[in-house]
Amino acid sequence: METLHEIPPRIGHYLAGFADGEGSFNVSLRKRNDHTLGWQVVVRFSVSQRDKAVLTLFKKHLGCGELYERKDGVWYYTVLNTRAITERVVPFFERFSFLSASKMTNFTVFKKIVDKVVSNNDLTQDNLREVVELREKLNEGRGRKRKYTISDYQKSLTENPQRLHARIRPRKKRQWVDKI
Repeated sequence: METLHEIPPRIGHYLAGFADGEGSFNVSLRKRNDHTLGWQVVVRFSVSQRDKAVLTLFKKHLGCGELYERKDGVWYYTVLNTRAITERVVPFFERFSFLSASKMTNFTVFKKIVDKVVSNNDLTQDNLREVVELREKLNEGRGRKRKYTISDYQKSLTENPQRLHARIRPRKKRQWVDKI
């Protein structure tokens, strides 16, 4: 795996420009009874395209992530692993930045969220609240779909304010298959 400094600038800027138009930074909330606070924060970088050639360049040069194809022929390159996002995706886009103000704003918010999630392995209620509030600033505008909104999170605080005795279930390892 090449280091970020070994990525040719021509390729790095091309991929950053491609992600500027077709990429997205997402933060999902999942209700989880096995988490102390009742919520799991999932960070994701993804790019979609009908032609997988560019997406294979992302996988090759970032050295992480998965490729998969939907039934309608659209390919996705996705990075869900928090460590890979911290060590590969964020530094890549810090080196090869975006030109559009909106993508740069989303990336800045995404970095703040990733930092909070990574630096606080056991999220406190205050840190989770900050993540949820920052998430509201991510991808503002039309077309944004969220299963759980900030009001769902706030409502959950009044439903069960003490989740100190929630049972922790062992995590199931998900296996991703490259469909290349």
